[in-house]
Amino acid sequence: MIHPKHLPIADFTYELPLERIAAHPLQERDASKLLVYKKNIITEGEYKNIAQFIPENSLLFFNNTRVIPARIKFQKPTGGEIEIFCLEPMGDNKDYQQMMQRTQNVIWKCMVGGAGKWKSGLLNKTMMDVAGNKSVELLAELKEKQSDGFVINFSWDAADLSFAEVLSLFGSMPLPPYIKRATTEEDKKRYQTIYARQEGSVAAPTAGLHFTENVFKSFEQKNIQHDFVTLHVGAGTFKPVKSDFMEGHDMHAEWFEVSRDSILKLKAQQNKHIIAVGTTSARTLETLYWMGVKCLHKPAATLTELQIQQWDVYESPLNESKFSLQEALDALLQWMELKNLSALIASTQILIAPGYQYRVINAIVTNFHQPQSTLLLLVAAAVGDNWKSLYGHALANDFRFLSYGDGSLLFIENTME
Repeated sequence: MIHPKHLPIADFTYELPLERIAAHPLQERDASKLLVYKKNIITEGEYKNIAQFIPENSLLFFNNTRVIPARIKFQKPTGGEIEIFCLEPMGDNKDYQQMMQRTQNVIWKCMVGGAGKWKSGLLNKTMMDVAGNKSVELLAELKEKQSDGFVINFSWDAADLSFAEVLSLFGSMPLPPYIKRATTEEDKKRYQTIYARQEGSVAAPTAGLHFTENVFKSFEQKNIQHDFVTLHVGAGTFKPVKSDFMEGHDMHAEWFEVSRDSILKLKAQQNKHIIAVGTTSARTLETLYWMGVKCLHKPAATLTELQIQQWDVYESPLNESKFSLQEALDALLQWMELKNLSALIASTQILIAPGYQYRVINAIVTNFHQPQSTLLLLVAAAVGDNWKSLYGHALANDFRFLSYGDGSLLFIENTME
């Protein structure tokens, strides 16, 4: 296996004109264009017809995370504006649903725009809660500055409101930095998949934005199954690779949750297509295999020991693994049974790049990604250097790029048999 530490990021660039970045979604989700790549052949379609390109009896995994309105703007008494971008809850408890239901106060890691204007003290903002017919005051206290963000204590004076409700009242949707416009009411609905359930992401799993109820109905006609995992997308998904070689890039970690039942469903899909909808689903599913391999090496491992770090899968003993998907999932299920877990909640820092051999998925549905991004590396791991011709085709044929853009269905050429 080639070690991606030595990959020069300059090899993964292309010219993306600003006008090709979709600033708004199409009126109909499933009207987005679809590029299909299989065995060196490119075809085109629309998402409304994606079922015709997917083999019967396939199993698709979607990421059902829900984007939270993570941006909160405060006005200082002196007139300066400070924007707080909520990233993730602090502490060892990464049960996002539980943290989003907290009342009265929470402590979160955040990014702060205009932090230089905020040396100390409380920021406050008052909004009218129309549903409750009352005013609500939100306070933000700067507790600590860390190397990768700020620790903020939020408190509010409406004891019956959860933090999720407070964010809904005070926050706005965190559109990606390359969409150069203010958020609108439209974004509240459209920068969210129709199946979003588990609150916690600060960016949408955008491959899923194209799917509609009609598309899901079309799957039933071909006996195409689907299931859900949860990976809470962090702001690190937009983190650019600034080093010349990947060795100098610190891959972001993200929290995921997968139920025991979903792992069993995955295990039962032997010799049939497993398709990840989105890079987040792909990273989650591939992580399950490697956590299972770690269980095979050390059945009594702690959760911390099982979590996948950036380079784990490229280094001994994992890179020498000949275990099948069935063996790995069996070991992971046994570990969960030993720990009496009905769901696996863990973080993954897995970096999927050229040289990686997919162990779980046979295909991926994904949008078109930024040049020199880790998301593009994941695509290149799936289709090799053909990513250049795929992106060239998309640019030459009026495909729209990035989060609100069109997408692709890519069948992977180097899956593990």
